[in-house]
Amino acid sequence: MKIEKQLFGTLPVGKDVYKYTLRNDAGMEVDVINYGAIVTAIRIPDREGNPGDVVLGFDTLEEYLGEHPYFGTMVGRVCNRVGKSRFELEGRIFHVTPNEGENHLHGGKRGFDKQLWTAYSHQTPDQVSLKLGYESPDGEEGYPGTLMVEVEYSLNDQNELGISCRAKSDKTTHVNLTNHSYFNLNDCQGLIYDHELLIDAERITELDDESIPTGKILPVESTAYDFRLSTPIGERINEVSPGYDINYVLAMEPRDLTRVAAVYDPASGRIMEVLTTLPGVQLYTANYVEGIRGKGGTTYEKHSALCLETQFFPDTANQPSFPSTVLTPGEEHSSVTIYRFRR
Repeated sequence: MKIEKQLFGTLPVGKDVYKYTLRNDAGMEVDVINYGAIVTAIRIPDREGNPGDVVLGFDTLEEYLGEHPYFGTMVGRVCNRVGKSRFELEGRIFHVTPNEGENHLHGGKRGFDKQLWTAYSHQTPDQVSLKLGYESPDGEEGYPGTLMVEVEYSLNDQNELGISCRAKSDKTTHVNLTNHSYFNLNDCQGLIYDHELLIDAERITELDDESIPTGKILPVESTAYDFRLSTPIGERINEVSPGYDINYVLAMEPRDLTRVAAVYDPASGRIMEVLTTLPGVQLYTANYVEGIRGKGGTTYEKHSALCLETQFFPDTANQPSFPSTVLTPGEEHSSVTIYRFRR
């Protein structure tokens, strides 16, 4: 196992951005850049042993600096949506930046996905890892408290990409971090209708017409959202136009690392399993990806990938019945998610 570093580009302000490649001894490689803590590539052999990239993204820094749907980014300070871009905390009303109509999405206009992170590589006999740090100042995008964040990407010889998040704040605040990688296990070619998906969840959070939770939790039984048995994504996707974009309720209490989802691509033979300590996972099927030119000149279209974003539930700041995202001084936010690949 090893980790390598090379220059990826330079920001307009003159600061360099580096790409770090994590390699194991089983033929898997993961590329991460310290701008946005973005996973730019995951290369893994198929059933024939041929390596292929399984996440959407770009070849250059300039493309990542442009408008795109959060390809591979680390999203925060609060991922997903905050309804009406406001919440009450300790008797005060806080207004965060609206960037999706009246609502706040994925940390605002300049969330963690648009920041330069510090980076430190590390290697042990069992894994290689990259630790990325960011200090979010008090008031950034409207959130209270200076937040110290560390994200560690790790890779071992079991083809497990680990994502460990930790955060501390000097004021009471909200924290909900996720990685927003778009997966297509067939070398990012074509659509993902034939990908077979399993999500070990019996319930989802009901949404209003602006994709904000109503507070109700609904059963998936007898609906197009039921993936308790492995099912091709394309089998019922037309029943939920424009596609899947929903939070699955995995747990309501803290719990140990648990396998919660799996994806199988019949064309390549690749399987991806998702394990997490978090209470929710957002299934998103790239519903608004249309004609985006990506790596190697490939054009990404609607339903060309799926995201399985482990998280606390959307709009938790305004939903007291949901698992809390409140972080107080002296406490530490922590979570672990693993994307395990096999064939």
